[in-house]
Amino acid sequence: MAVTDLPLLAMLRTRMQWQQARQTLIAENVANADMPGFRPRDLAALRLDPATGKPAASGTLALTQAGHMAPAGTAGPGADPRKVKSFEVRPSGNAVNLEEEMMKAGDNQSDYQLAASMYQKSLDTLKIAVGKR
Repeated sequence: MAVTDLPLLAMLRTRMQWQQARQTLIAENVANADMPGFRPRDLAALRLDPATGKPAASGTLALTQAGHMAPAGTAGPGADPRKVKSFEVRPSGNAVNLEEEMMKAGDNQSDYQLAASMYQKSLDTLKIAVGKR
Protein backbone atom coordinates (compact mmCIF):
# COMPACT_ATOMS: atom_id res chain seq x y z
CA MET A 1 0.00 0.00 0.00
CA ALA A 2 1.39 3.39 -1.00
CA VAL A 3 1.59 6.17 1.56
CA THR A 4 -0.83 8.28 -0.45
CA ASP A 5 -3.43 5.48 -0.29
CA LEU A 6 -3.98 5.95 3.44
CA PRO A 7 -7.67 6.56 4.25
CA LEU A 8 -7.02 9.95 5.87
CA LEU A 9 -5.13 11.23 2.83
CA ALA A 10 -7.75 9.80 0.48
CA MET A 11 -10.52 11.60 2.40
CA LEU A 12 -8.61 14.89 2.29
CA ARG A 13 -7.96 14.50 -1.45
CA THR A 14 -11.64 13.76 -2.08
CA ARG A 15 -12.61 16.77 0.01
CA MET A 16 -10.27 19.07 -1.93
CA GLN A 17 -11.61 17.76 -5.26
CA TRP A 18 -15.17 18.41 -4.06
CA GLN A 19 -14.20 21.95 -3.00
CA GLN A 20 -12.67 22.55 -6.45
CA ALA A 21 -15.85 21.37 -8.18
CA ARG A 22 -17.95 23.58 -5.89
CA GLN A 23 -15.73 26.59 -6.64
CA THR A 24 -16.30 25.99 -10.36
CA LEU A 25 -20.07 26.09 -9.87
CA ILE A 26 -19.89 29.22 -7.71
CA ALA A 27 -17.78 30.92 -10.38
CA GLU A 28 -20.34 29.93 -13.05
CA ASN A 29 -23.12 31.37 -10.89
CA VAL A 30 -21.28 34.70 -10.56
CA ALA A 31 -20.39 34.78 -14.25
CA ASN A 32 -24.06 34.29 -15.18
CA ALA A 33 -25.44 36.78 -12.66
CA ASP A 34 -26.93 38.92 -15.44
CA MET A 35 -28.17 36.15 -17.73
CA PRO A 36 -31.98 36.08 -17.91
CA GLY A 37 -33.52 32.87 -16.58
CA PHE A 38 -30.29 31.56 -15.03
CA ARG A 39 -30.70 29.55 -11.81
CA PRO A 40 -27.69 29.20 -9.48
CA ARG A 41 -26.36 25.72 -8.79
CA ASP A 42 -24.44 24.26 -5.88
CA LEU A 43 -23.16 20.84 -4.89
CA ALA A 44 -24.89 18.79 -2.22
CA ALA A 45 -23.03 18.43 1.07
CA LEU A 46 -20.18 15.93 0.87
CA ARG A 47 -20.22 13.15 3.42
CA LEU A 48 -17.23 10.79 3.44
CA ASP A 49 -17.08 7.22 4.67
CA PRO A 50 -14.20 7.21 7.22
CA ALA A 51 -13.17 3.67 6.28
CA THR A 52 -12.79 4.21 2.55
CA GLY A 53 -12.43 7.96 2.14
CA LYS A 54 -15.03 7.86 -0.61
CA PRO A 55 -18.39 9.69 -0.59
CA ALA A 56 -20.81 7.88 1.70
CA ALA A 57 -24.35 6.88 0.84
CA SER A 58 -26.59 9.72 1.89
CA GLY A 59 -29.22 8.89 4.44
CA THR A 60 -31.95 11.14 5.66
CA LEU A 61 -32.03 12.45 9.19
CA ALA A 62 -35.21 13.31 11.00
CA LEU A 63 -36.10 15.00 14.26
CA THR A 64 -37.99 12.18 15.98
CA GLN A 65 -38.35 13.59 19.50
CA ALA A 66 -38.58 17.13 20.83
CA GLY A 67 -35.40 16.72 22.92
CA HIS A 68 -33.24 15.73 19.94
CA MET A 69 -31.02 18.12 18.03
CA ALA A 70 -32.32 19.14 14.60
CA PRO A 71 -30.41 17.74 11.60
CA ALA A 72 -27.85 20.05 10.06
CA GLY A 73 -29.20 22.35 7.40
CA THR A 74 -32.67 22.73 8.90
CA ALA A 75 -34.03 26.03 10.08
CA GLY A 76 -34.54 26.52 13.77
CA PRO A 77 -32.91 28.05 16.80
CA GLY A 78 -29.19 28.40 16.22
CA ALA A 79 -29.48 27.75 12.48
CA ASP A 80 -26.94 29.45 10.27
CA PRO A 81 -28.82 32.24 8.45
CA ARG A 82 -26.45 31.91 5.48
CA LYS A 83 -27.67 28.34 4.89
CA VAL A 84 -31.33 29.30 4.51
CA LYS A 85 -32.54 28.99 0.92
CA SER A 86 -33.67 32.26 -0.59
CA PHE A 87 -36.22 32.56 -3.32
CA GLU A 88 -35.11 35.91 -4.65
CA VAL A 89 -35.79 35.94 -8.39
CA ARG A 90 -35.50 39.01 -10.59
CA PRO A 91 -38.17 39.85 -13.16
CA SER A 92 -35.78 38.53 -15.84
CA GLY A 93 -35.95 35.12 -14.14
CA ASN A 94 -32.37 35.22 -12.84
CA ALA A 95 -32.04 33.92 -9.29
CA VAL A 96 -28.34 34.57 -8.60
CA ASN A 97 -27.70 36.55 -5.41
CA LEU A 98 -24.13 37.86 -5.59
CA GLU A 99 -23.87 38.37 -1.83
CA GLU A 100 -24.74 34.71 -1.20
CA GLU A 101 -22.34 33.55 -3.88
CA MET A 102 -19.49 35.60 -2.38
CA MET A 103 -20.23 34.15 1.07
CA LYS A 104 -20.17 30.64 -0.41
CA ALA A 105 -16.91 31.39 -2.22
CA GLY A 106 -15.27 32.61 1.00
CA ASP A 107 -16.47 29.62 2.99
CA ASN A 108 -15.37 27.28 0.22
CA GLN A 109 -11.91 28.84 0.07
CA SER A 110 -11.34 28.52 3.81
CA ASP A 111 -12.58 24.89 3.76
CA TYR A 112 -10.19 24.09 0.89
CA GLN A 113 -7.27 25.75 2.68
CA LEU A 114 -8.04 23.75 5.83
CA ALA A 115 -8.08 20.44 3.91
CA ALA A 116 -4.88 21.34 2.04
CA SER A 117 -3.14 22.29 5.29
CA MET A 118 -4.24 19.06 6.96
CA TYR A 119 -3.00 17.08 3.93
CA GLN A 120 0.41 18.77 4.07
CA LYS A 121 0.71 18.29 7.85
CA SER A 122 -0.22 14.61 7.49
CA LEU A 123 2.49 14.12 4.88
CA ASP A 124 5.01 15.94 7.12
CA THR A 125 4.08 13.68 10.03
CA LEU A 126 4.52 10.58 7.88
CA LYS A 127 7.94 11.82 6.74
CA ILE A 128 8.99 12.30 10.35
CA ALA A 129 7.76 8.80 11.23
CA VAL A 130 9.72 7.26 8.36
CA GLY A 131 12.82 9.28 9.19
CA LYS A 132 12.98 11.33 6.00
CA ARG A 133 12.89 14.61 7.84
